[in-house]
Parts: sequence; C-alpha cells; structure tokens
Amino acid sequence: MELQALRQHLEEAAEQAAPGVPLSFRAMFGGLAAYAYGQVFASLSDVGLALKLPAQAQAALLEEAGAKRLQYDPGSPPSKQYVVVPEGFLARPEALAPWVKASLEHVAGLPPKARRR
Repeated sequence: MELQALRQHLEEAAEQAAPGVPLSFRAMFGGLAAYAYGQVFASLSDVGLALKLPAQAQAALLEEAGAKRLQYDPGSPPSKQYVVVPEGFLARPEALAPWVKASLEHVAGLPPKARRR
C-alpha cells in the first residue's frame, strides 16, 4: 500500500481515537515516521503500518490474523516495540482506532527523548 494511503488511514483512525492530538510525519528509512507527544508512535513503510505498543497490547494485537512484528528486511531481527497491523484493519477506522489509541497513550507516558547535540 502506498505511503499516502497508509498515512490517510492512520490520520482517520487517530482522529477517531484521540481527537485533537496533533500528529506530524517525517521521512525515515524510505518510509514515514509518525509522531505524537514528541515521540514516534508509528512506522509507515512498504512493510505496512506498524504501531509502537506496550507489551500487553503487542501480545493482543499479535493474536489477530495478519499481525506481525515489524521487520524491515528478512535478515534483520524483528522489532521488540512495533507490530504491523493487519491490512484488513486499514480501511476500517473502527478496527484500527483502538490500536492507535493504545499506541498514543503508550508514547504519551514515555519520558521525553534526550536532545542530540
């Protein structure tokens, strides 16, 4: 799926899950990183839409058919923080929104990133 389509699906679900939370996007590794609260909460790439989730939410999402740990390249280790949402969730904001909400709540509680010099 194209990056712009992934972004649109994510923005629609985020507006439903957490109205008014400002999102920003930056180019990253040939894809996009989605930010909220100064933290990356989603990765949009040719792999799909991956959300940064706490361990319990990761386990629950991984039980859904089609969900998998983010892995950009077959030889690279799978992510310990990001789970790719099933493609069938993307066109259904009501299915995607609860997971986006869990991701936004997770990153909202993380400490601020240290500034690089």
